[in-house]
Amino acid sequence: MVDTQAELGAPVETAQQRRLSLRQRLFLGLAAVIAVVAAVYGIYWYFIGSHYVSTDDAYVHASLAQITPRINGTVIRVPVYDTEHVKKGQILAMLDPSDARIALAQAKANYQLSRRQVEQTIASEAAAQADVAARQADLVRARQDYRRRAGLSKTGAVSADEITAARQAYATASANLIAAQRKEAALSALVGDTDVAHNPTVLAAKAALDKARLDLERTVIRAPMSGVVAQKQIQVGQHVDIGARLMSVVPISKVYVDANFKESQLDGVRIGQSATLTSDLYGSGVTFHGLVAGLSGGTGSAFAVIPAQNATGNWIKVVQRLPVRIEIDRQDLVKHPLRVGLSMSVTIKLSH
Repeated sequence: MVDTQAELGAPVETAQQRRLSLRQRLFLGLAAVIAVVAAVYGIYWYFIGSHYVSTDDAYVHASLAQITPRINGTVIRVPVYDTEHVKKGQILAMLDPSDARIALAQAKANYQLSRRQVEQTIASEAAAQADVAARQADLVRARQDYRRRAGLSKTGAVSADEITAARQAYATASANLIAAQRKEAALSALVGDTDVAHNPTVLAAKAALDKARLDLERTVIRAPMSGVVAQKQIQVGQHVDIGARLMSVVPISKVYVDANFKESQLDGVRIGQSATLTSDLYGSGVTFHGLVAGLSGGTGSAFAVIPAQNATGNWIKVVQRLPVRIEIDRQDLVKHPLRVGLSMSVTIKLSH
């Protein structure tokens, strides 16, 4: 009976041993795989991964051109629409030029009137100078006549009335000379040492004329750069004031990317390093190339409308992100245009 149980128990022990041995081999195999994977990842990180930083918190931006009128007026024409491509100098809107034309005509008339008035003043100054010379001659003659009569009065050849009349004539000639000199000085102050074109009155009228001409030109609103029209907010017949926002022009050929990296990733980031980018719009099959153009002067929370108040009792540390500007290769943008606000994934190569 004992031998039979021993014979029956022997196979049971062998099966348990086999299961334990298989489990041990599986664990050893799993440990070996983990060790190999860790070794491969360590090698990859040391030689490759540690030389790159990546983020998918990145978005396309551009220096938008806000189109605003520089004069008041009524819109009479809007030849563009949202999403339309426009070139630099292309007409975006037109304001009613009637008032500006009238102001220009008035400014032209005032300019011509100012020139004529200055020319008249210059002529009057010349006449005043001639009058001063005549008064000086009168004064010399009156002085000589008075002295001669005064000298003859001792001999009794000239009466007292004649001497008195000569004295009065001398005083009158002196006063007339002073009046003529002051008039000449006043006219000289108006004319100055300039010609008609450089007279202050004419220059002021010329400036008013230039402004009126410029205001007329500003009734035609043109694109300051090439790009795509966006956010159009005007219609024909609408009255707009100076500085009112009419539309925007997005220069899609000059877009850039703001990549928001964690502060722990920025230790090796430097201006001029190369970067590769992919867009959710085109997928991973399209790769953009770029360069690090600069790092922001502060984090997003620092420039928020309501900055974080970290000096409080319930403070919780949050890893901050700093925008890094990436300039994209222009040829890549020509082949695959981007739009402001699109999501991007950015990888920066830290080593040169």
